Amino acid sequence: MPIITSKIFLHLYTFLIFLALTLANDQTLQRFQQYLQINTAQPTPNYHEAADFILSQAKSLSLHSQTIEFVKNKPLILLKWPGTDPTLPSILLNSHTDVVPVEPHKWAHPPFAANIVNDNIYARGSQDMKCVGLQYLEAVRNLKSSGFAPLRTVYILFVPDEEIGGHDGAEKFVDSVVFDEMNVGIVLDEGLASVDGHYRLFYAERCPMWLVIKAVGAPGHGAKLYDNTAMENLLKSVESVRRFRASQFDLVKAGLKAEGEVVNVNMVFLKAGTPSPTGFVMNLQPSEAEAGFDIRVPPIADQASLERRIAEEWAPASRNMTFEFKQKMSVYDKSGKPLLTAHDSSNPWWALLEGAIHKAGRTFGKPEIFPASTDARYFRLKGVPAIGFSPMANTPILLHDHNEFLNKEEYLKGIEVYESIIKSFASFAAETGKDEEATKDEL
Repeated sequence: MPIITSKIFLHLYTFLIFLALTLANDQTLQRFQQYLQINTAQPTPNYHEAADFILSQAKSLSLHSQTIEFVKNKPLILLKWPGTDPTLPSILLNSHTDVVPVEPHKWAHPPFAANIVNDNIYARGSQDMKCVGLQYLEAVRNLKSSGFAPLRTVYILFVPDEEIGGHDGAEKFVDSVVFDEMNVGIVLDEGLASVDGHYRLFYAERCPMWLVIKAVGAPGHGAKLYDNTAMENLLKSVESVRRFRASQFDLVKAGLKAEGEVVNVNMVFLKAGTPSPTGFVMNLQPSEAEAGFDIRVPPIADQASLERRIAEEWAPASRNMTFEFKQKMSVYDKSGKPLLTAHDSSNPWWALLEGAIHKAGRTFGKPEIFPASTDARYFRLKGVPAIGFSPMANTPILLHDHNEFLNKEEYLKGIEVYESIIKSFASFAAETGKDEEATKDEL
């Protein structure tokens, strides 16, 4: 009889544990859905509703909070979990609250409803990058519940306007007194989903060069043949750019380089012609024509050589052409060094990150250069190491795409991974070169 009673008790205990975990996971997912349901799409993001939600979560976690506005109606939310040794450099976990616009009629599910269908959470921002911001908070929630006390201070930052360049958010923040006083030692920012089982880690990113090429020429009758028309000169340039793009893309297709390691050039607009009430004047060759290109340059490329190519080959003055950069960011920091974070033994944070991911039962691929741009570049410009990472494995890359989604189990697993990372980072004692957790394990 006692044996039967013990078995019943064990089954009951197991069932209650299961119920408790299920309830906790449901509440965790509900908070994620609430955040996703706040429409923060550019160009009219509801920043203040997002800020109120984040502040409410911070209050529930007893985190210090600060709202900063460098530009009116673009709030940054800075949360603080004080460490026991405030003299050590702190940890900054960064994410952005804004998302890119949507075309609702092209989605299978409403983009701001955060519906869960077949265990997938469909919403704009589910991958880019509201998932990461909430995973930070959920990881802190779990660590606090376990009684963990960080050695280093942990900051969690929610910035606006990353999707339109980050100029009023992260860029202004890194130049502020607030940031200087934080004494940040390492920054975690966004990464990309991985289509296989290995997480992706990013130590650098390609810098944007938004180029506009303009050609001029004499106008003429649409039936006339003559040299150096605006359209002829521009099309020669477009063809030259196309050949360069193909040469870079061939390196990726052949497996010789990763996408983030090549210079990427995409034409984003072509503007020419003389407008008419019904479209364009068809029997008039225009006197001006221009094209725009989104160029992304990795920090391992020769940016000066690329600029010479633009001036001499893509937009030569000899063909009545000019060019301008709508945006150009250097691939070098202020000391002239490539804008990247060390990913070898010289950077203890990289080793800690890898170890924490392994402790959480996940794996990762080789270090990569992020193919686009994130706010991490602003921190690297200040000389602070920054690593791009979003814990999404076995997930199609759908940022900025229709029907963006994240599997709910992948989201929950990502919280566990961040628990491991934050615990490892926040326990790291620079004086000994060991983290406190590892030392306790050895003892």
